[in-house]
Amino acid sequence: MNCKSLFFLVVFSLTFISGMFAQKKVSILGDSYSTFYGHVSPAANLCWYGVPGEKRENNVMKVEETWWYRFVNEHGFQLERNNSYSGSTVCHTGYEKADYSDRSFITRIHNLGNPDIILVFGGTNDSWAGAPIGVYQYEGWTKADLYSFRPAFCYLLASLKQLYPAAQIYNITNSELSEEITNSMNEICRHYGIENICLRDVDKQEGHPSMQGMESISRQLWKSLSRALSSTSGLSSMH
Repeated sequence: MNCKSLFFLVVFSLTFISGMFAQKKVSILGDSYSTFYGHVSPAANLCWYGVPGEKRENNVMKVEETWWYRFVNEHGFQLERNNSYSGSTVCHTGYEKADYSDRSFITRIHNLGNPDIILVFGGTNDSWAGAPIGVYQYEGWTKADLYSFRPAFCYLLASLKQLYPAAQIYNITNSELSEEITNSMNEICRHYGIENICLRDVDKQEGHPSMQGMESISRQLWKSLSRALSSTSGLSSMH
């Protein structure tokens, strides 16, 4: 094969793969790591990044530098909804054992629009706040159960599968979380058949991803999703 033919083959392959992913709508259910002021829905959700008048020792200054903006725009997706809330926990128990049922992940599951792909990126505040871990519980939840992490995370994934049956759901696990939270997410994702993307070596400033960390998250996420999406489209042999 000559160079010209090879060039056109590569261009065709890239165009084909881009077309395959194009117009897929992505919704994010997240915490501070996925916020940027003016770019979350509902707009009243608290943000950590880009808040006017708030000085952060973190070099992420523009929405274009966030992991989710990079991911969506570099790979031809469309952002359906970014329902991220700074400081939010998966379960209803927040910092100093406060009731976070107004902002918890499980409270916000109904507001993700009509996505093709759902990216769940939580557990960090549950780990930092020392939320009760609870037991693995896959059915019959009461509201009281949902104040502990394991039953709440089970409820979260079960509910997302029920509410968005056509969507592909992926969980993202932050680096440097407690062993209990990390292992629990692994086990629960396995139970529900949801891919759990465990992040590694994410550079952080003030406990939050720096520009370098954001780029790393986007890259690690794409490495997992491109393989999974290609496989589901019968293109597992293409790279």
